[in-house]
Amino acid sequence: MEPSAGPEAPVAPTAGPIPSFVRAAVDAPDRSADDKALDAGRKPDQLLTFFGIRPGMQVAEIGAGGGYTSELLARVVGPTGKVFGQNSPFFLEKFANVPWSARLSKPLLRNVVRADREFDDPLPPEATDLDAVLIVLIYHDTVWLDVDRRKMNRAVFTALKPGGVYGIVDHSAAAGAGLSGVKTVHRIEEKTLRDEVEQAGFEFESEAPFLRNPSDSRDWNDSPREAGERRGTSDRFVIRFKKP
Repeated sequence: MEPSAGPEAPVAPTAGPIPSFVRAAVDAPDRSADDKALDAGRKPDQLLTFFGIRPGMQVAEIGAGGGYTSELLARVVGPTGKVFGQNSPFFLEKFANVPWSARLSKPLLRNVVRADREFDDPLPPEATDLDAVLIVLIYHDTVWLDVDRRKMNRAVFTALKPGGVYGIVDHSAAAGAGLSGVKTVHRIEEKTLRDEVEQAGFEFESEAPFLRNPSDSRDWNDSPREAGERRGTSDRFVIRFKKP
C-alpha cells in the first residue's frame, strides 16, 4: 500500500538547493557525534531548507526533546535570531531534562529561550511574530498525551506572523488508520493531522518527499526506544503550512 498523501497535495520534488548557511550548520565540526549519527535518517539539511530557515529569524520548536533540531535551528538563525525551545513537564521528567539542560549550557545556544510549558500553551507571551514553528516527530505524541491540539495549533497560529511557516514532520500511519496507532506504533495518518492543522486556520502549502519510504509496512513501532536498527527508516511526511 502506498503512503497516504493529502488530497491534491502539491509535492516539492526536492527541498531545493541547500543554502551555505544550512550546510555550515549541519557540517559544523563541533556538533556531537550522537547528533551526526542521526543525520542520515533525518536529512536536516533538506528539512531546514524546505521550511525556509534563515539567519536572523525568530523561530520555535514544539517538543524539542533533547534538542537535536533546536541546536540546528540556533546555528542557522545565528546571534541575530532567536529559538524558543518548548518541552512539556512530562517530557522533561521522563527523558528530556538532562540532555536538554546539558545542550543549553553550550555558549552556542545562548540564542535559545527555554520554554518549559504544556503543549496546549506551548509558547511564552514574548514569542510573537515568529517566522516559523516546527514540530518534528512529536505531533503523534500529543494525541496519546491527551493534549488539547486545537488549542495548541491555535497558539502556534497566534504566535506566527502572517505568512509564517508551521512545519510538521511525523511518522506515517497506513491510510485509514487515523489516530489509532499514535501510542502502539507511534504513527499518525497524514490526512488526519492535516485536517486538524487546517481547522486551526492554516493553509497547506506543500510537502516534501525526502523522508518518504514506500517500502515501509507502517505496522511497527518507530519510537526511538523500540525501533532499534530500523530507527530513521520509517515512512515520514514533511508538510509545510502557512498562516495566511
